[in-house]
Amino acid sequence: MDLTTLRAVLAELRPLLLPSRFEKAQQSDGHTLQLGFRSLVGRHWLELSWQAEAPRLFAIAPPPRGGDGSTLAQQVQHGLSGLALVGLQQEGMERVVELQFAPRPGEPVSRRLVLELMGRHSNLFVLDRQGRVTGAARQVREQQSRLRPIGSGDAYLPPPPAQGQAPRAAESYADWRRRLSLVPVALGRALREAYQGISPALALQLAGDHPPQAADLLARSVDQLGESEWQQLHRRWQRWLAVLAREAFALSPGQASAYRCWQEAPDAAAEAEQQESAGIQPLAANLQASQSPAPQTLEINGFLEAYYRRQLDSRRLQQRSLSLRLRLQQALAKEQAQCRQQQERLDQVEGSGALQGQADALLCLADPSREQVSEAQALYRRARKLRRSVAAITPRIGAHQQRIGQLEASLTYLDQLLLAEQVSPAPAQGSSQPTSPSPGLGPDPLLAQLEELEFDSQSLLAPRLGNRRQRRSGSAPPASGQVQPLELELASGLRVQVGRNHRQNAWISLQQARRGDLWFHAQECPGSHVVLKTSLAPGGEGDLQAAADLAAHFSRARGNRRVPVVMVATDQLQRIPGAGPGTVRHRGGEVLWADPQRAASLLVALADRADRPGPSGAPAPPNPDRLPSLDLAPQP
Repeated sequence: MDLTTLRAVLAELRPLLLPSRFEKAQQSDGHTLQLGFRSLVGRHWLELSWQAEAPRLFAIAPPPRGGDGSTLAQQVQHGLSGLALVGLQQEGMERVVELQFAPRPGEPVSRRLVLELMGRHSNLFVLDRQGRVTGAARQVREQQSRLRPIGSGDAYLPPPPAQGQAPRAAESYADWRRRLSLVPVALGRALREAYQGISPALALQLAGDHPPQAADLLARSVDQLGESEWQQLHRRWQRWLAVLAREAFALSPGQASAYRCWQEAPDAAAEAEQQESAGIQPLAANLQASQSPAPQTLEINGFLEAYYRRQLDSRRLQQRSLSLRLRLQQALAKEQAQCRQQQERLDQVEGSGALQGQADALLCLADPSREQVSEAQALYRRARKLRRSVAAITPRIGAHQQRIGQLEASLTYLDQLLLAEQVSPAPAQGSSQPTSPSPGLGPDPLLAQLEELEFDSQSLLAPRLGNRRQRRSGSAPPASGQVQPLELELASGLRVQVGRNHRQNAWISLQQARRGDLWFHAQECPGSHVVLKTSLAPGGEGDLQAAADLAAHFSRARGNRRVPVVMVATDQLQRIPGAGPGTVRHRGGEVLWADPQRAASLLVALADRADRPGPSGAPAPPNPDRLPSLDLAPQP
């Protein structure tokens, strides 16, 4: 969050939260604090985060309860209990926000929360009436900062001022250009070094609306810019200062950056012609006369909540999936090594006949010695031991092969999950929807799928520990991971179910399947179970081919042009005793040749049909048998 975004957030929050009574503090993770307030219009929540990669402050939807037992949350809860939020202060061009609390509006401030949004130096401090630190998100020791070490009991000191001069709307065009042209450096660097509050995103927005041209302009030296380019840059500069002065923020498509909280004047072309003919004049003075109060909405806060949630969920998904992939690969390598070891022992059984032949040859001598008889008896014992080991080694090899197949299937499901995350369409940048924090923004469905896949993999990664955990928990997955299998509706009206992990495969193939349903799976290849619900209505050749294509698409062979797929009636499926969930065997069956790319086109068509508006022009009502386009995106 840069200075412009922070001021836009505070401009929306002040009319809604000042004043409001503090009610609740909870810490959702190690670097995020959530505060609940009660105002005249209802209850509101703020999220304050000092995370190095994403320090932020904005309103959020009511979060799930939890994290109120942390030390920082308890300090905030005890210190702010019974107080009212009476101020949201941000001074100058610093990204430092001060939340002021008092017993009642109009009374002196007795507690303050100071949030510093400064990248890896971000921090949160709890201050008493005298300005002493009573709690901090991170204690700053002397070995960490020689300029400003702060700990509990110390007097709070603001961070050192940023380099450069604070931007002023009254500064003339000539002085502004002269300041930026003092040193022949790139324009982007000159803006950040000469003035405070200029972030890389703001520099792109000031340079223009087209990303390639804006980046090229910022990379050019200041002594290479023409007069028209300087004037266009100064007009945007004045417009930005006018928006800051009036707090007339508005969310608009980012274009050059991910989003922007200020818009250019609607009559920018006319203003440009007038200014060029009459000389450059500051826009802020003209706009101050028509100052109007900002609308009391949470458009920017709502967008930022969805934006940060999407970015952070994607980051968590990548981190957790990488960890799971490494563990699965290590378990797979271990199983393969053990399987090879058992196979080598089994191969030695073939030499038992040679050992017995050697023993027979020794005993067939005319006058064998005692040592030769003993050697023959030892050879007989080794041969018998090798033959007896077949009964013990063969089941072990079968168990290792089953676990190898399950581990490879888990890696396939993980690949499918990451592919869906890579090609999932993000909301349009700069979209003004939703206009307020929406309680419908739940956890990322891909994260829920990953959590369920992690639960399924417990028995594969640590067999004894995983089985013990499942017995304790009743073999039930975590509540946040109860993800339903993928269900699609074909053009004929038949439904197709696709499992996305081992438990979903077992559920659709063995529990939900009815007599007459058909089961599809890529032949001799890890992948998802696909069930065509032909028990409801007979399926045509196109339905069978579509189901086979889906089975090929959701398998490890999705990169092939043609994939053999086994089609079996579900009543011919049997669960293998002692095997993991989703492991079945079947009798008979028919092999169909499938095309994974054809399934990708089918998924896109089904997604478009699900998102198509209804007859009246309104969006079609949600269909539980269709998945959103997020999970139906094809392979690029």
